[in-house]
Amino acid sequence: MLEYLGQLMSDLVEFFDSRFDPFRDTLDILLVAGGIYWLLLLIRGTRAIQILVGLIVLIALTLVSQLLELAALGLILERLLEPAVVIIVILFQNDIRRALARVGRGIFPSFSNAQEIQVVEEIVRAAGSLSQRRHGALIVLERESNLGDLIEAGVSVDASLSKELLSSIFQPSSPMHDGAVVIQEGRVASAGCILPLTLRTDLPEGLGTRHRAAVGITEETDALVVVVSEETSSISVVLGGEMLRGLDAPRLRVVLRDVLGGERKELPEASEVTGRLEVAEEPGSGQATAS
Repeated sequence: MLEYLGQLMSDLVEFFDSRFDPFRDTLDILLVAGGIYWLLLLIRGTRAIQILVGLIVLIALTLVSQLLELAALGLILERLLEPAVVIIVILFQNDIRRALARVGRGIFPSFSNAQEIQVVEEIVRAAGSLSQRRHGALIVLERESNLGDLIEAGVSVDASLSKELLSSIFQPSSPMHDGAVVIQEGRVASAGCILPLTLRTDLPEGLGTRHRAAVGITEETDALVVVVSEETSSISVVLGGEMLRGLDAPRLRVVLRDVLGGERKELPEASEVTGRLEVAEEPGSGQATAS
C-alpha cells in the first residue's frame, strides 16, 4: 500500500510539473467548484442529497478496497458503479430538470413581479376566507420542478387565478374539494389532484391527509404549498418538507412574498415573520398592506 501511495504522489508531482498552467487550471478548478456548490444548493433539503451521500460512500469504499487490495469487495463495488452515469440520470432526473429550468428561467423570465403580487394576493384572500369558514384547502404552487409526474387524477382547469375560483373549488359540496389545486405560471392548471403522502413519522400530532400530502410533494419537488385546516381553520405553508403553522392572512402574505420573491430554499422562522409584519405595520413605515 505504501508503494502504491508513493507511486501516486510521484505521478501527481510529475503531472503538475509538466502540465500545470496557473491561470487556466485555477479557472478550471473555480468553475468546477462553483458548479458543485450550485448543485449542492439545488438539492439541499431533498432526498437527492441522501442518494448523493450514498454514492460518495460507495466510491470511498471502492478506493479503500483498492488500497487494501480487497479483491472481492472491490469487484462487487466496481460492478455496482459501472453504470453510475445511468444511475445518476435516473435518480436525479427531477433535480436535473429543475436545474435546466432554472437556467432557462434566468434567460427567459416567465413570472413577472406584477404576476407574483397578484398570485400572492389572490391566494391570501382565498386562504383567509376559507379559514374563516373552516373549509379545508390544499394549494400547490409549481416553481422550477415539473409536477406532472407526481400528480394523479387531476381535473384540467386552465383558468385565471382568483379568490372566487379557489373558494368555489374548496366548497365542501364541490366534487374536487378533497384534492389539491395546482397553480402553474400564475394560472389554476388543475384541481382535485392526488399528491404523494409523506412516509415521515415525526410530524406533529393532529395533522391530517392534507398536511401529509403537502409535506410529501415538497419532499420530492421545490413546490410551495399552502394548507388550510378544516378542523382548526389554521393556515400552514410547506416548503422543502418543512412546515410553518399557525399563520393568518397577513403572515401568510409575508411568507409567500418572501419565498416567491427571493426564491428562498427554506421557510423563514415564525419570529422573523412576526417581526417583519410588525415593522410593516408601523405608522409612517410606508410598507403597510391592507389584508
